[in-house]
Amino acid sequence: MTFEEARSQFPVFERFAYLNAGTNGPLARETVEAMAEWNRRDLEQGRGGRQYFEAILALREQAREALAAVLEVPPDHVALVSSTTNACNVVLAGLDLTGEDEIVTTDVEHFGLLGPLLASPAKVRVARVRDASPEEAPGLVSEQITNRTKVIALSHVSWLTGNSLGPGELRGRTELPILLDGAQSAGAFRTDAAEFDFFTVSGQKWLCGPDSTGALYVRDPDRLRVALPTYMSQAAYDVEDSFTPKPGAPRFDSVWYAPATLAGLLAALESAPEWRYERTRELAAYCRGRLGEAGYEIVTAPGQAGLISFDPGGDAAEVAARLFEAGVIVRDLPGTGWLRVSCGWWTSEDDVERLLKGL
Repeated sequence: MTFEEARSQFPVFERFAYLNAGTNGPLARETVEAMAEWNRRDLEQGRGGRQYFEAILALREQAREALAAVLEVPPDHVALVSSTTNACNVVLAGLDLTGEDEIVTTDVEHFGLLGPLLASPAKVRVARVRDASPEEAPGLVSEQITNRTKVIALSHVSWLTGNSLGPGELRGRTELPILLDGAQSAGAFRTDAAEFDFFTVSGQKWLCGPDSTGALYVRDPDRLRVALPTYMSQAAYDVEDSFTPKPGAPRFDSVWYAPATLAGLLAALESAPEWRYERTRELAAYCRGRLGEAGYEIVTAPGQAGLISFDPGGDAAEVAARLFEAGVIVRDLPGTGWLRVSCGWWTSEDDVERLLKGL
């Protein structure tokens, strides 16, 4: 598949320079058509019968396999969830943390991770990495570890700075469980998810899937308690006694996707070209370089992939609104004064030039 063929899947590019996959990726024509086909089927044939539910269950397993392929992990270690926040809550509830325990995180986390951390009974220790380089981040996180630390929870790539927090190096420094928020990495580059204990995926971002889709990788499912069971968690149950969890990570499935959602997610995952990661990194570097040439102060370090944050030299929210009117979709980052650009495998050099012209 050529770049032009791949890009033509997305009608939105006919109108906009769409640079906001860090929030929601663009929807491909095939994705929406797959969803519409299932919705029409539900409309005309109803939502019942053995064959209907068998078809949905089959779609679920296909989606699990496709998400596992993105992470390059076995499908039986992947749970289907509705969001990264949902996945984080599943993990933190299952760890049975107490007020005597500690969690180490950073000051550049999204509330999708930070909210579940703050709602847990454990004390949260924060590594200040916002102004640090990606190379410095693992050491700063390690400095917060104490003998009461039970889990390290942080982003693979910060939604604010666009920088990797170096979880691979951190993994080499500690044997503590690591919960990695992969919302800004899964679909943008190879994640090495199997190195970590827990890895979350947001399906609507870089994977260009429907809303309310995602995944949770669990390296050792038997070591995490099923604290938030759903109907999909059990293989069998006794009314007066207990339930038998499904084997592997499917015991942590937390959402019953509508078949249209499953069909759309599968279509989105199947449409991504093999060269997507190289292209994403290339365009992010191109965008960062052009912004630097234009004199903007760039927050994101060189050599990152996907996100580029920078100071637009004015009110970021106003600049983002003005860019939207000019047909360029980016987002401002509240409380920072920064704009954030998302460069995916579908992004063209012309999109970046439209951004520069709009600025």
